[in-house]
Amino acid sequence: MADTTSTPHRFNLPTKNLPAPQVRDLPEPPTNTWRIVGPGMVGAGVGLASGEFILWPYISSQVGLVFLWGAAVGVAIQWFLNMEIERYTLATGETALTGFNRYGKHWGLFFAIMTYFANLWPGWATSSASMLTYLFGAGDPRWIAIGILLAIGLILTLAPVVYVMLERLIFVKIAAVALLVVLALIFAIRGRTYSALGEAVTAPQFPVDQLGFALMMGAIAYAGAGGGQNLCQSNWIRDKGFGMGVHVPRLTSPVTGEKQADPHANGFTFPPDEQNLARWKRWWKFANLEQALTFVLITVATILFTSMLAHATLFGDDSVKNNISFLKIEGVNLQSAVGGWFGYLFWAIGAFSLFAAAAGIVDYTSRLASDMIKARYLRTSTITESKLYFGLVWGLVAFGIIVLLAGLDQPLVLLVISACTAGTMMFVYSGLLWWMNSRALPAPIRISKLRTAVMLFAFLAFGGLATFTIIDQIQKNF
Repeated sequence: MADTTSTPHRFNLPTKNLPAPQVRDLPEPPTNTWRIVGPGMVGAGVGLASGEFILWPYISSQVGLVFLWGAAVGVAIQWFLNMEIERYTLATGETALTGFNRYGKHWGLFFAIMTYFANLWPGWATSSASMLTYLFGAGDPRWIAIGILLAIGLILTLAPVVYVMLERLIFVKIAAVALLVVLALIFAIRGRTYSALGEAVTAPQFPVDQLGFALMMGAIAYAGAGGGQNLCQSNWIRDKGFGMGVHVPRLTSPVTGEKQADPHANGFTFPPDEQNLARWKRWWKFANLEQALTFVLITVATILFTSMLAHATLFGDDSVKNNISFLKIEGVNLQSAVGGWFGYLFWAIGAFSLFAAAAGIVDYTSRLASDMIKARYLRTSTITESKLYFGLVWGLVAFGIIVLLAGLDQPLVLLVISACTAGTMMFVYSGLLWWMNSRALPAPIRISKLRTAVMLFAFLAFGGLATFTIIDQIQKNF
């Protein structure tokens, strides 16, 4: 690994594995910044899935609200992780995976494989399918999940600009979840739950004996985004035109989209002069604020209120088991407490939310892998990133169908497997992000001491959780 610490006032992107970047000025942030708000909301919307509708509500049904602090910690850490991922892309137009490849030939491939492995198990599609059977009172979740996977493949294939389609889908999802939250506060959540929330603040707990390390690690890792989804913030802000990402073409459909230029000639850097650094400060301030007001706020609010709703309807109910059927019980209890309409609304919004999350997961898994493969291994090939992307989309759909046909259709088990993989990934890339952002970038825009401390905490925390989870699973199964 090259020593890049001797020239702190300019970019020092290693060129052994990838070409040297082009030098261009950092573009001016738009005067109407609300026009480019979106990547943080997409990150929150895609992340409003297993953690918010399954893992955290299940935990609240078992131990109450005493572990909600874990969600707050998980989201806060992910905000810092997301911002270090965005820092590199804002400054270079390259994704974090491409940056990792500059320091090690195959780091990007490692994370792409890990992300693919974490999402091969279609836990989100089966969760959505299960809630549809509760809604309509009939149907086989396995075949419904297969239909959901095929629909996702078609939606992503036919969208002219994939990010635009995904952003619109997520906006609708967030509006639907917000409606559920408001109605729950009015009709379903009562004094007992508010008292439990107060106890959670004054007497938090670490209930590992009741829940086990695997479930707790999964809940923290998937409080918000988790795993490869955090890394995809690079791709989403680039498609939205943040910073140097404005120089990179967006990912379009090879069927319905316009032809785009090759985005992988090389990355970009800017002269760290007074004008560019002034623009950087405005971009950095906006990016941090956009993440805080979308990703953090939406995620924390959703985890809080779905957990409170689960506590209000399920806590103390001995019929609640460690599988997704607890969502059926929750809906039935809501029908008894509020009215039949509210239970059906709960299942409908949950099914749609998990469907939208599944679409986002297929997107970011395929997007990360296609970007990495094109940037690192097929730079001179005539195969476009769009074709790689859609091949990977349908590969993920096909494997998910195979998994379901093989009988692996228990969502909670699949989600715990995925979440443990995600936590392990976060342990590794939190260290790599610190290394890259403290060396590759000019001193005025490098990672600060405070953020370095948080990244060190993330590295140690996720490393410890991964280690304890592996030990816990070995002791239970061998």
